[in-house]
Amino acid sequence: MKFGVIIFPASNCAEDCYYVLSSLLNQNTKYLWHKSSEAIDTDVVILSGGFSFGDYLRCGAIARFSPVMERVIEFAGKGGLVIGICNGFQILTESGLLPGTLMKNTCLKFICSPQYLKVENNYSVFSKKYNSGDVINCPIAHNEGNYFADENTINKLEKNNQILFRYCDENGNVNDSTNPNGSVNNIAGIINIEGNVLGLMPHPERSSEKILLCDDGIKLFKSIIESYN
Repeated sequence: MKFGVIIFPASNCAEDCYYVLSSLLNQNTKYLWHKSSEAIDTDVVILSGGFSFGDYLRCGAIARFSPVMERVIEFAGKGGLVIGICNGFQILTESGLLPGTLMKNTCLKFICSPQYLKVENNYSVFSKKYNSGDVINCPIAHNEGNYFADENTINKLEKNNQILFRYCDENGNVNDSTNPNGSVNNIAGIINIEGNVLGLMPHPERSSEKILLCDDGIKLFKSIIESYN
């Protein structure tokens, strides 16, 4: 498969995604510059975490207007796979590729810690290597990770099984006490109705190798690869 990892000014996780895909999974991977207006010629596009444009104005609000995002929107509209991780998730909501928004954490502090997630839907191209109900560990590192959408949108996400991951504890309990940032319904990751665009706040690329003491995240990338083989 061919993967493209977008570089925005102040992105700081693109190299991690590139390493996982190219070195650990031996996939054809290249960087895509944010000013590029060329048609995307990869199978998957990844918007990595970081602080694109210094998070000025609002997280993802400036990156959304980078020329490459016009191509990403076209790419997704044709069924291309898109993943937004952390800041990438914020950019996807700003671009209208995913519903809702990411607000400041309810604690009003930057959170950087390991985090348990419950797999809600393993029928997605992004989650088929997991089992429904699995509890996995993927770290979080954000100040604006509090997912919010209006009641009608949340109801649609729930009804259409668009919620892939929820924040939980090591036993899979999903409640207010296991919610690190105040996200509605403990939502940690969602897909669009077509199923080809994923946004999640946790970092699977940071839990993809045993040397990091956890490799739960690599199954997300393996799920995509397996779907195309």
